[in-house]
Amino acid sequence: MEIKDVKILILGAGWTSTFLLPLLEAKNITHAATSTTGRDGTLKFKFSPDSTSMKDYAVLPSACTIVITFPLIGNGQSKHLLDMYRSTHPQATPNYIQLGSTGIWQIPDQELWVSRHSKYNKENDRAIAEDELMALGGCALNLSGLWGGSRQPRDFVKRVACTKEQVKGKRSLHMVHGHDVARAILALHESYTPGERWMLTDLFVYDWWSLFIGWGDGGGQGGGKNTTGPFGDWVRELMVEQGVKALPRSMEQLGRCYDAREFWESFKIAPVRARI
Repeated sequence: MEIKDVKILILGAGWTSTFLLPLLEAKNITHAATSTTGRDGTLKFKFSPDSTSMKDYAVLPSACTIVITFPLIGNGQSKHLLDMYRSTHPQATPNYIQLGSTGIWQIPDQELWVSRHSKYNKENDRAIAEDELMALGGCALNLSGLWGGSRQPRDFVKRVACTKEQVKGKRSLHMVHGHDVARAILALHESYTPGERWMLTDLFVYDWWSLFIGWGDGGGQGGGKNTTGPFGDWVRELMVEQGVKALPRSMEQLGRCYDAREFWESFKIAPVRARI
């Protein structure tokens, strides 16, 4: 399969593409996507930081925007990918969007309200690669917890806490739906911001205790069903022990709180799948 020119090239057709591809099709925006196997009509491409094989990149179309969904790590990988693409597509001048994680802002002694301008872990391998890409004119879109489709927040409950002590330690949670991630990528495609790192959430700061007591062990999937499991009792006991009068807890009690207003305000859009 040969595709010559597209508006958006997605390197790595994973979970995000299940939301991005339908949006691009609905908007009649030309696009192509890659996978390591070439499945489902994608182009076969696997990034290797050590490969200098031109044929790996020659199969890719020219694009206005290239979305990198897989993590690039440490020094050199971002530059290598850009150099290889330029070598095989000398006429193309794409903008690059690297999808990253808000985890880079999880550092000791972080301020209560964390924005994209806050201190971050500059020794984090993904942050290093993002910084390199931004220095080369790319931008980073750092995503909070992802949900939608096959990823349902209720299913996270048993993964994050199985005991009262573990519930006690859970505080804030930040999420964003895959459809809003796709809309954010499209906004960056249409109004590109070279050298910028953006933080993306659905503008909510969730309290894990509120979710535990509302969802129980995650088994009750709505529809008027009662919650199950010990989580409700654990939260009730912890509220008494810690003097919490009502849920959700205050921002000060939750600790780390992300302020992602700037992205949505800058592009004059709002989340449409907010509130888990």
